[in-house]
Amino acid sequence: MKKICIIGGGFAGLTAAIRFSGSGIDFEGTLIDKKETSDFLPTLPDCLGRGISPGCLTYKIGAICGKTGFKFVNDEVISVDPERKEIIARAGRFNYDYLIIASGSDTNFYGNENIKKYAYKLDGATDAEKIISKLKEVKYQAYVVGGGGYTGIEVATNLRVFLNRLKRPGRIIIVERAPAILGPLPEWMKSYVSANLKRLDIDILTASQIEKIEDKNVFVSGGKVFENAFVVWAAGVKTADFIQNLKAKKNPQGRIEVDENLRLDEHCYVAGDAAYFKDKNIYLRMAVQFSIVEGGLAARNIINSIKGRDVVKYKPLDMGYIIPMANNMSCGTLLGVNVRGVLATMLHFMMCAYRSWSLKNGFCILKRFIKKGG
Repeated sequence: MKKICIIGGGFAGLTAAIRFSGSGIDFEGTLIDKKETSDFLPTLPDCLGRGISPGCLTYKIGAICGKTGFKFVNDEVISVDPERKEIIARAGRFNYDYLIIASGSDTNFYGNENIKKYAYKLDGATDAEKIISKLKEVKYQAYVVGGGGYTGIEVATNLRVFLNRLKRPGRIIIVERAPAILGPLPEWMKSYVSANLKRLDIDILTASQIEKIEDKNVFVSGGKVFENAFVVWAAGVKTADFIQNLKAKKNPQGRIEVDENLRLDEHCYVAGDAAYFKDKNIYLRMAVQFSIVEGGLAARNIINSIKGRDVVKYKPLDMGYIIPMANNMSCGTLLGVNVRGVLATMLHFMMCAYRSWSLKNGFCILKRFIKKGG
């Protein structure tokens, strides 16, 4: 009987567990995650603008594991020793014959303890609940979003819709260190998003950064100070701390560079946000679609190895991406076709509902889109 361990109960990890359950191999499976729930991250900002209940975006990891033959261990991994094939967690040690690292990513504060102390993050449903509770409790003059990438744009537009629903005034500012928002995305998207942000009365400060936060005062480069301000930090992510200490080739975010079969070595695979995979000389971005396929392929290759079959190369298919904005003026590309407006928003929510772990979760997401989207 082979010991198979999975670190992470997100899209990649749970997809892998499900794949093992129907494999016909004899295994002892363990899935380790520091959280008890798998949270549907793509729609977390919509808890603000669309009023999606954070509880609708969670699914108990143990419930899925119970259906797959995996034992769920609610613990935080401290380190992995590939040579000994050993995982060290806070509450114990686990040996494995095969391992899938699918631990996802967390908000990156880049070592800035000041911002970490005062800013709010959005890594899970609990974070969304904290933000909603605070905003209902306290009125602010300014709402500062650190980061002008996908998540920063989503958060800012949802904040505007949230404030409008409460009939509260408030200046919303996106602070982006780079010369422009949305990094390497096409210029037409940047222009489209910028125009929509202007329409929503959301300011953009590029080539700028949050320097420090003192109580409710936010200091931004160039001498700008926003008083009585609420800060949401969405300026980047990194992999789990145990990966940072793992001896492997990694990118600045800590994503582990894998081979064409998603392997770190013959007994360790990496999938989802933790994996750094190059396809046609381009490294794949973090995306749900890649996480799901990679989790399934990693499991398939382990199953093949156990059965004495050849492992399979990873050939990713990029379906595209959507930048959802809370007033339904979303935009993106799907199979090479540019999409805008309500259609883009609808496609985003349909895909989110499809990828949910249960019909209840999916229905909850679609219901809020239908109610708020028209």
